[in-house]
Amino acid sequence: MLLLDTCALLMLAGRREDIPDKVIKKLTAQADELFISTISSFEIVLKNRLGKLGLPMSAEEWYCKAVEGYAIEEIPVSSAIAMKSASLPFLHKDPCDRIIIATALEHRMPIITADQIIPQYAGIKVIW
Repeated sequence: MLLLDTCALLMLAGRREDIPDKVIKKLTAQADELFISTISSFEIVLKNRLGKLGLPMSAEEWYCKAVEGYAIEEIPVSSAIAMKSASLPFLHKDPCDRIIIATALEHRMPIITADQIIPQYAGIKVIW
């Protein structure tokens, strides 16, 4: 089981060449075990609305196509995840990343990410 962070999904479905080969191999080997937090849908729509992504279609359509196209299973943001996110040390200021970290901890999954702050959290396994 692998949890993709938002940037990993954006790269996987749009800029695969930016993902290291070893990570692509891992994603391919576990293609039927890919997960994403529903907070990523919020983050993608918000970033696109702010003009930071330049997606070729609406962010909503892009997200749905990416998740369906790669058979990625969504993990809803539960109250347990929300509370765990709020209880994390303030190493990461981004609330979306904090929810992704809490999701990984709650479900005991490694995170596919290039983020340099996420590995600083105790109990988090990062692949990248």
